[in-house]
Amino acid sequence: MVNFDTKYDIPRDLEGFGEDPIDPQWPNGTRIAVSFVLNYEEGAERTYHNGDGHSEPYLWEKGASGGHKEGAPYVNQESEYEYGSRVGGWRLLRLFKEFGWQWTTYAVAQAMQVNPKFAKACVRDGHEIATHGLRWLDIWDYDLQQEKDYIIQSLKVLKDVTGEWPVGAYYGRGTPNTKALFPEAFKEAGTEMLWNSEAYNDDVPYWVDLPAEKDLPDDQKKGMLIVPYNYDCNDGKFHMSPGNGGTAAWEAYLKSTFDMLYREGGRMMNIPLHSRIAGKPGRSEALRNFMKYIQQHEGVWVATRRDIAKHFKEKYPYKPGHRA
Repeated sequence: MVNFDTKYDIPRDLEGFGEDPIDPQWPNGTRIAVSFVLNYEEGAERTYHNGDGHSEPYLWEKGASGGHKEGAPYVNQESEYEYGSRVGGWRLLRLFKEFGWQWTTYAVAQAMQVNPKFAKACVRDGHEIATHGLRWLDIWDYDLQQEKDYIIQSLKVLKDVTGEWPVGAYYGRGTPNTKALFPEAFKEAGTEMLWNSEAYNDDVPYWVDLPAEKDLPDDQKKGMLIVPYNYDCNDGKFHMSPGNGGTAAWEAYLKSTFDMLYREGGRMMNIPLHSRIAGKPGRSEALRNFMKYIQQHEGVWVATRRDIAKHFKEKYPYKPGHRA
C-alpha cells in the first residue's frame, strides 16, 4: 500500500507558461540547450543473487517476449545487462569524447559501486553524476522514513564511489512523495539539491513551491527547480510498447524533435540513453549521426543538467508563487 503524505503533494499545473513561453536566455545567445542523459543501472537491477528471487524482466533486448523466470538466475537477461557495463558504457564514453560533450549520468548508486572504473571515468571526462536511486527498484511501498534513508544512502554511496556529491535527482520509480522529499533528504545527507527531473510536462526549466515551506516567510523559502525530462526520445522505447520502429526511426525522430525546438528557440531537448541499449553498435551509430547533425547547426548548447540549472537559477532566481 502506498504511503502518501500531503506534506509532499505538489499541485498539478495545467497552465504552465501558456501562450508566451519564457525565454531561458541560454548562454551566448544560443537557441537550444541539449541535454544527453545516460541512465546507468547495470548491476543494480533485480537479480537472483541480490535476493530478489528473480532477474530483472524490464528493458532488455527480448522485451516482454523474454518472459519472467522465478527461483534462479535468468542468465540470458543478466548477460544483456552486463553488456551495458562491460561494453556499451565505454562505447558511449568514447563517442562523447569524440565530440567533446558531456552528459548527465542518472547513476544508480549500486551500479556505480560495482563498476568503480566506469564511475571514475565519467567524472574524469566531465560527465555529471545525479542520483537515480540506491538500486534500480520500484520503491512504491516505502514509508517516508524508509524512502528518505534510501535517498540519503544513494547520495552517500555516489559521493564515495565518484568523489562528488550529486546535485540533481531523477528516480522514475519513486512514490508520490519522492519529488518533494528530495530537498529534505539532500539536506539531511549534508548537501543541497540544485535540480529535480521528476517531471515530463515542459520544454523549459521552471520553479515550484514546496508544500513543506508554505508556512515559512517568503525570504526563507527556497522552492525547487524542475528541469523536465521526457520519454518520447528515450532509447528505452526500443524495448517498450509502443516502440520507436528501429534505429532509422529513432534517429529521424530525434532530428525532428531537434528541428522543431531549434526553430522555436529558447527550448531544451532531452535525449535519454542507457548503456545496454544505446551502447549497442547500431544504435550508437544512429546516435552519432544525430550528434553530427546538431553539430552542424549554430547556436546549440550541449550541457549537463547541472549547468542548465545553474544558468536558469542565475537568470530567474526563485520567487515564491512564480514559475520563473
